[in-house]
Amino acid sequence: MGSTFGPNAPLLRYPESDAPLIMANNTEQSLARELGTISGLKLKLHEPLARYTSIKIGGPADYLIEPQNDAALADALRSLDRHAVSFCLLGNGSNVLVSDRGVRGAVIRLGGEFKRIRWQEDDRGAWAEVGAGYSVTQLVREAARRDYAGLEFAEGIPGTIGGALYMNAGAYGSEFEKVVDRVEGMTSTGAPIRLHRREMNFSYRDSHLPKGTVITRVRLRLQRAEPGAVGARLRELVGRRKSSQPSGYPNSGSMFRNPPGDYAGRLIEAAGLKGKRVGRAEISERHANFIVNLGGAQAAEVLQLIQLAQAEVRRQFGVELILEVKLVGEWKPA
Repeated sequence: MGSTFGPNAPLLRYPESDAPLIMANNTEQSLARELGTISGLKLKLHEPLARYTSIKIGGPADYLIEPQNDAALADALRSLDRHAVSFCLLGNGSNVLVSDRGVRGAVIRLGGEFKRIRWQEDDRGAWAEVGAGYSVTQLVREAARRDYAGLEFAEGIPGTIGGALYMNAGAYGSEFEKVVDRVEGMTSTGAPIRLHRREMNFSYRDSHLPKGTVITRVRLRLQRAEPGAVGARLRELVGRRKSSQPSGYPNSGSMFRNPPGDYAGRLIEAAGLKGKRVGRAEISERHANFIVNLGGAQAAEVLQLIQLAQAEVRRQFGVELILEVKLVGEWKPA
């Protein structure tokens, strides 16, 4: 089964009946034993996810799986498929809101070989073959040290390369589709796939990859720049980001996509919601498209603010705000 996000994710347990619960527990024990035999794989059961998310919120995952190489990932995907257990991917934990009730099924975090980079230079610039678990910020700064241009827009994007590619992350007028040359990955059943840029169809905040795709590596094309020019541009963007985005409190990044011709933050502020709190969650005083955790916030409180912002912007301006952050896990029906 492929990646599943949001409130409709299939559940592993069915507490309404004793018999299905026994079946679920048997499945869990059998799968745990199988996953535990895979070389190069770290496994944790019922692991709370708050420590793995940038907003520091999230209940437990039935299985937290951390493959360190391709073979371990392929074996894990095949095991999940055999046991009909769904999975979702978690990079640096930005751009997601994990339910307080947690995630039924498996959460996969790529480590080891998936956090490496290989550079290949030529007369025009460089190819960077980057593991999907590699930090975007680290990549941007390493490219700047080498005087390679093309990734400056990604300064401040807190996720991993895999996540940034999957959602076609962008800022300051550019997106990842502008630098992607090739994507490698696996299907939900562990089969290898490779897609060249001409085979891909990007749009705003979406790469339209086949459902269930697990990105493992991305090859990027960067251009040579004048010495110091990329670093100077990064310093400028860092200053702009620090002056406009919230700092000091955990958050998931921009909550909503910008509607055509406007900005989600402007609309939420104009609706009078800056500083609005539910429990320990707050629509940021600095930038209204961010919801911050003031300490001890619950996912349910963040969701209430999300729904409030959507309802007020719809009522006052007739604009539908679309979530950029992904709702992950088991959510109560609305």
